[in-house]
Amino acid sequence: MESPNNVTLDRQTLYCVPVPAENEWVKQAYAENCQHQPTPSTSTQQSRVKRALEEDEVPPLASSESTMSEGGDAMETSKVSEAEKRTRTEGASSSSTQQGRPGGGVDLNFPLAGEKGPACLVKVYDTLDAFKVNEMVEFVGVLSVDPVLATFTHQNGSSSAVGEPDEVMDGIEEESAHSPPPSLVPRLHVILSQRLQHVNPLLPKNVTAPETKPFVDSVLQEAGVIRDQLRLLLQQLCLGDAFAADYLLLHLISCVYARRDVVALGKFGLNLSGCPAGPEFISLLSNQIKELVCKSHVFPLSLQNMNSSLISPKKDYSANRLKSGALQLTERTHLILDETAMEPGQLDATGVQNLTALGNLIAWQKVEYDFNFHKTDFPANVTVLVLSEGKSLLPSDCQVPIQPKTDAPNMAAIQNTIQQQITSGAIDIKKIRTFIGLIQLLEYTLSDDIQKIVEDDFVEARKADLNSMTQEDFHSLLVIARLLSLSTGQTSLTREVWERAKRMESARKVRLRTVAAAAVPRS
Repeated sequence: MESPNNVTLDRQTLYCVPVPAENEWVKQAYAENCQHQPTPSTSTQQSRVKRALEEDEVPPLASSESTMSEGGDAMETSKVSEAEKRTRTEGASSSSTQQGRPGGGVDLNFPLAGEKGPACLVKVYDTLDAFKVNEMVEFVGVLSVDPVLATFTHQNGSSSAVGEPDEVMDGIEEESAHSPPPSLVPRLHVILSQRLQHVNPLLPKNVTAPETKPFVDSVLQEAGVIRDQLRLLLQQLCLGDAFAADYLLLHLISCVYARRDVVALGKFGLNLSGCPAGPEFISLLSNQIKELVCKSHVFPLSLQNMNSSLISPKKDYSANRLKSGALQLTERTHLILDETAMEPGQLDATGVQNLTALGNLIAWQKVEYDFNFHKTDFPANVTVLVLSEGKSLLPSDCQVPIQPKTDAPNMAAIQNTIQQQITSGAIDIKKIRTFIGLIQLLEYTLSDDIQKIVEDDFVEARKADLNSMTQEDFHSLLVIARLLSLSTGQTSLTREVWERAKRMESARKVRLRTVAAAAVPRS
């Protein structure tokens, strides 16, 4: 114990949940790649998790606590009151009962409703300040599901279940939140941890490592072919509108790559207006996006959802924990907001706050955490797609009105056509998933020559008409040019791509003016 090599470490407990909004094809791919099933430790009996403690059993954890509370009397460690034994037995039985019920009556605090998977109390012993909220981390360690861990023992050595009624109720909500049944929320003592750059099972863990360069080069060589396949698929989802498909393609590969003060560089929130009324189109588009990207979530902006959902995280002081909100999403998650689900009615205070939170996420890529006495902004990196009939109530970086090629498109027929193209190999869905995941992680450069051309074009446009090229327009044009370059497999901007980006933006503004003029009633 007095060796100079001994080091005293602190321990911190993290509450971790499965990656929110992770799509089914990602989970299936990881399940197929990992066939190993964990086995219980040989140092403990396997039946220990499945039954209550026998009265002659004294758990090591309880013995250790008794020794500390009794002042180190060796004889007291072998004596436990009958009441305390019954409490441990009842606590373990209660844990087993909760395991058999859906959710076990325990709030697992998932950000999104309907999410499945195990939550875990992760105990780390070094680099305590290295983990950030909403980060994706892979942990390797010792898993513990001992039912005794759900029994609360106070400093006087008595269990919380045998005290006075007022004392038992006081703080029980906090105890339940911080020490849920291990059968539902196991404990993991971390040995190794690694931050995840992404969760795409088709990509190497670190795409910027030198050894992955041949893989990256092979994907970029096929970028043109893969892009054409993706564009064909998206054109059908946009009801034959190839122009809207081009912008949707750029949106799918966009993400925040840097921050300058309060500005999130790289974000490309898209508003597809002119969407057909009814749930069929929304379902077709969102379900197909789920098959392309690793993480996506659809949030209908109905009156009930806006007035009742917890969008931003909020501190619950009775349980002394942060209640997770729907915007607690990991980086590069695709959030689809269905504005066509709006109906007549009035937003209450919660609805207005939720609408403001969504607007701040789109405009500034930040989420406000409510601690009641103060609020704190945390950075986000969420790709937001707003689907609306007219111009959205929410802000966006780019609005593109959809112009269907047929008056009454058949959604079922479109879905069947896409499925046949995937089955026949005309559209390689696996390569598209690889392409989208890789493009978001590539480095992008702007040479001095191209930078000079871009600056000159901005100055000339401002001289011709101050209103034709605002700073916001110029920033959007730079983002579009960057995404166009990356989508064609180029990691630096060329003059040809820059001119193409300018033509696209000019055509989009013409379409917006045409749609606006058609919507004005004639006298």
